[in-house]
Amino acid sequence: MIDLYKCGGRRAAFALDPELAHGLTLKAIRTGLMPGARHAGDRKLATTVAGLAFKNPLGVAAGLDKNGEALDGLLKLGFGHAEAGTVTPRPQSGNPKPRLFRLVKDEAVINRMGFNNAGHDALAARLEGRSHPGIIGVNIGANKTSEDRVADYVAGIARFSGLADYLTVNISSPNTPGLRDLQARAQLAGLLGEIAEAREKAHRKLPVFLKIAPDLTEEGVDDIVAEILNSALDGVIVSNTTLSRAGLREEKLGGEAGGLSGAPLFDRSTALLARMRERLGPDLAIIGVGGVNSGARAVEKIRAGADLVQIYSGMTYEGPQLIEDSFRAILSAMSEAGVGSPRQLRDSGVSEWASKPF
Repeated sequence: MIDLYKCGGRRAAFALDPELAHGLTLKAIRTGLMPGARHAGDRKLATTVAGLAFKNPLGVAAGLDKNGEALDGLLKLGFGHAEAGTVTPRPQSGNPKPRLFRLVKDEAVINRMGFNNAGHDALAARLEGRSHPGIIGVNIGANKTSEDRVADYVAGIARFSGLADYLTVNISSPNTPGLRDLQARAQLAGLLGEIAEAREKAHRKLPVFLKIAPDLTEEGVDDIVAEILNSALDGVIVSNTTLSRAGLREEKLGGEAGGLSGAPLFDRSTALLARMRERLGPDLAIIGVGGVNSGARAVEKIRAGADLVQIYSGMTYEGPQLIEDSFRAILSAMSEAGVGSPRQLRDSGVSEWASKPF
């Protein structure tokens, strides 16, 4: 099969400003005319996570479709789920442009978008008008100028409990000043308590995930694990973007402020993922994200303890072929291991990855 993206599509996209190219890509996906991955519906890939039945373990991470403009198109590409957001109660324009940078030599992206989005009401209206079946998550955040950020998260739980299939509490973006402070143990305990109460009040109780940063100390990991185990959370997403610039070849753009995603994040995020699986045990759901730019890397996320895998920046460099490549690699790994589901493949590399530095 000819990879049209690598035969010219990427060159055309890279000739454009990154944020402009992002917007045009969303418009193309929204048409629903792009071909879907052949193995997306293979029954061997089906998996149940946090009580939800996914047709396959591959999803699109938050950030690609902040306002839910192309969710049906993303699902038609073959993703087993798509996560909208990050969305805040009030619309906000985000940080000044330019705020999105391609580090081509590193197959990486730096962004300092700053939760630019159209707000709760705009996303809710789009979710209400959806017609295509498929699992949709909503990633909720807090407004930059909010006087009560915990209240913003509570508002997100209430607003989308009847519209999404799961919710993600994003306290790990590096582009909203002070947001990562919510990962500190005392603040996290208070936030998770309020979220649990809000979910109990909602007319539909959805699975809730916590998205964490990769830039944690071992002590920070232990604190977060303790609070997760003491909460009603259904799982964790590992991880958001990193502030680290270790090993980058793009020295000029590598100095831009913001969160780094893409290939250089893979080892750090996967090592953290394995540590979280060791500490959280086998039952709590984990979604692995960060640096997946090949089918082999999607498999490694599962081996390191992920129930589901999300991609985003990898699509910038590999195009939609990455979706099918991931399915083929997962199916091949399952066959080689003699197992019949992604869940049975999970954890086979936990000890190996957990021993690596992050």
